[in-house]
Amino acid sequence: MQLGVIAFLAEALRVAYLVATAVAVETAILQNFIWHERFTWADRESRDRWGRLLRFNATRGVFSILGNMFFTKLLVNAGLGHISANIGATALCSIVNFLLNDRVVFVPNIEA
Repeated sequence: MQLGVIAFLAEALRVAYLVATAVAVETAILQNFIWHERFTWADRESRDRWGRLLRFNATRGVFSILGNMFFTKLLVNAGLGHISANIGATALCSIVNFLLNDRVVFVPNIEA
């Protein structure tokens, strides 16, 4: 999802690659939240889905957007193209994101 959005925005619409990265990351975050709710942490029910989505965006979202923009910029400056740099940035952020989701967002039985 993220790579498709960044490629479309940066290549087809000529949006600056850092702006395209931020929009692509947020799109992927929303898609990932749905997948995590249905599959990864489906056994961890919550009556407060909107609160969970806000926590998801506040933890994973902030880290992903800032981390992806930082690492993408770093890797582009090192000579990679923006798509390759984005793949590397996503890989670098994925472990921290999993831990944030597991320990902060998808905690069992969180209620409003």
